[in-house]
Amino acid sequence: MKYMLIMRATDAALAASAEVDFEEVVNQMGAYNEAMHDAGVLAGGEGLTDAGAEENFVLDFSSTPPALSEEPYGPTESLFNGFWILNVPSREEARQWAERCPLGPGMKLEVRRIHGDEEIAELVSEDNEFIAKEKVWRQEEAERAQREG
Repeated sequence: MKYMLIMRATDAALAASAEVDFEEVVNQMGAYNEAMHDAGVLAGGEGLTDAGAEENFVLDFSSTPPALSEEPYGPTESLFNGFWILNVPSREEARQWAERCPLGPGMKLEVRRIHGDEEIAELVSEDNEFIAKEKVWRQEEAERAQREG
């Protein structure tokens, strides 16, 4: 099963983290990432730029065409700062890895299971062209990652 660990923070937690030496943060997160990699459970993950960075934007699909906003779409607690994708055999193991994450007070880690291909396939007809295409795309992506990596 795949799980996504979604990192969230309050304004106070972000302010407190700004007081910590960034190299220390990188070292703690690096050790956490290394442990997951060495255990064979880390399928991906990235940190995200600050929600207010000029490269970011939000599309609101309440209108046609969607409205573009340069501002974050909600309070800090509703935004996420980074994520990991884990491939683990159970919810309990996902929880165990999440509990090891080196986050401080005011930080939260939302853990969400990612739908498996078989679950989506159960909701659509057997011959759905996009279900078949997605399998091919995933295989191509895995092969490309292996060549590049």
